[in-house]
Amino acid sequence: QVYKGLDIITNKVSPQEQRLCRHHMISFVDPLVSNYTVVDFRDKAMALISYIFARDKIPIVVGGTNYYIESLLWKVLINTKEKASTAPGQVTDRKVELEQLDGVELHRRLSQVDPEMAAKLHPHDKRKVARSLQVFEEMGIPHSEILHQQQEEEGGGPLGGPLKYPHSCILWLHADQAALDQRLEKRVDDMLAAGLLEELRDFHRRYNQEKVAENRQDYQHGIFQSIGFKEFHEYLVSEGNCSPETSALLLQKGIQALKQVTKRYARRQNKWVRNRFLRRPGPNVPPVYGLEVSDLLRWEEDVLKPALEIVESFIQGREPPAEPVKMEYDVNENKRSHRVCELCDRVIIGDREWAAHTRSKSHLHHLKKRRKLEATSRAAKTEGDSGGTETSGEDSSLPL
Repeated sequence: QVYKGLDIITNKVSPQEQRLCRHHMISFVDPLVSNYTVVDFRDKAMALISYIFARDKIPIVVGGTNYYIESLLWKVLINTKEKASTAPGQVTDRKVELEQLDGVELHRRLSQVDPEMAAKLHPHDKRKVARSLQVFEEMGIPHSEILHQQQEEEGGGPLGGPLKYPHSCILWLHADQAALDQRLEKRVDDMLAAGLLEELRDFHRRYNQEKVAENRQDYQHGIFQSIGFKEFHEYLVSEGNCSPETSALLLQKGIQALKQVTKRYARRQNKWVRNRFLRRPGPNVPPVYGLEVSDLLRWEEDVLKPALEIVESFIQGREPPAEPVKMEYDVNENKRSHRVCELCDRVIIGDREWAAHTRSKSHLHHLKKRRKLEATSRAAKTEGDSGGTETSGEDSSLPL
């Protein structure tokens, strides 16, 4: 939402709602800037938070992308040198340059300068590997060493540095999965009714058509990676160059893809909250209060009223009437453990991920297949041994 354009598909708050409460950091980055990072977001947002506090107001951070919210909660990010240029279309960010390299080569380079970080990162996770390499190149210190320093600061924990704002409070709106899926599908239909296709065509014509023609389209950075834009790529590039029937089929394909990817993203968001906020060990975790939004007819009773009570309690320094959400976690769990499943030829990062992998259908299938091969091999060996018992003398030394 920081980028200008695609207001419908990114679900930006309407101008009417913005007039009711002052909003910040919406539609202020040129869509052709592809090197805007979470560090840029954090630095601007923290300055705004200080400005809001100075006026005796309370800043409300709305999600969203939980990774960006984490950058405001914990001291976990690394500052690197100023970018050489922020002009539209010029990608000078070293991380973006590194991401153009082969993933195996990137991981090999990181292994040479920061083996600890390389062991924690999956070789296919080019973004994180490139980020760690960028930190080392621009700061001269291994990324892992900087993270250790942050964790050892007063208030730090196993997964990061201390909280930036000790009196934070998280309100987590969650819904029953079936109700959420139905609501997300309706949201896509509402987008179409609000003029989504016109917005996509206009944005494609102004910013993307030339890139596609020159084969330099990048759906991995900036606003172009927004959910919903790339799903309509085939429809946008073929419109006017194919039959109406083909165009209609591509449009339906894009709509269904948008609905599916939106539902998958919602599941990932909920998983992130559970893993990063609720199962996060240590004392440096703000309380998370769950608000059930499955039934919109009960919004006042289930969401608005309890949320106001919780926030008012925080302002007054009282214990909120509601209990924060708690989930059990294993203090000995290693989220960055590094294992190789030779059976499946996969690298698995994290204890929980390894446990899930060993129970997965694909792993059990490979395991069953190997056991079958081993049983066949043993049977063949036994048969060969029994068949060779009658040979004697020099012939007995010949290989089977």
